[in-house]
Amino acid sequence: MNSSIDRRALLGAAGLGVAGWAVLRPAPAMAGPFPVQKTPAQWRAQLGAARFEILRQAGTESPGSSPLNNEHRRGTFVCAGCNQPLFSSATKFDSGTGWPSFFRPLPNAVLTRTDRSLGMSRTEVLCRRCGGHLGHVFDDGPKPTGLRYCMNGLAMQFRAGAAA
Repeated sequence: MNSSIDRRALLGAAGLGVAGWAVLRPAPAMAGPFPVQKTPAQWRAQLGAARFEILRQAGTESPGSSPLNNEHRRGTFVCAGCNQPLFSSATKFDSGTGWPSFFRPLPNAVLTRTDRSLGMSRTEVLCRRCGGHLGHVFDDGPKPTGLRYCMNGLAMQFRAGAAA
């Protein structure tokens, strides 16, 4: 299948997902045994409304809205909830989807689980330290892994400097 068709389908599905968000909302990030735990009120106060929606309620930002799409300096992308280093800038690539994309997370940085929301099965990516929802991983990425970690920019912050 043509990758440009896949991207258009993905963006179309994302648009439908945003439109139907109130009805077909994914489950909030799990509150399991993570090293960093806070009450919803504490998370909301720390993160603000938009980041809380993404990290703690498994929301998604609009495609193309993140300034991290255009971040090309050397450095590390960290969790906006707990500062866990997640991705090296050396693994970032332009997927053409409108979200920051990476082909590999840092070792022991993330966890995954099956997400069956929005009428499909996907692999959700969570921060290993706080359980925050980061995005999803797909098997249509570049070599060497063939994976595309499609992350919400609001779920992360960028720390310039030597890449982790």
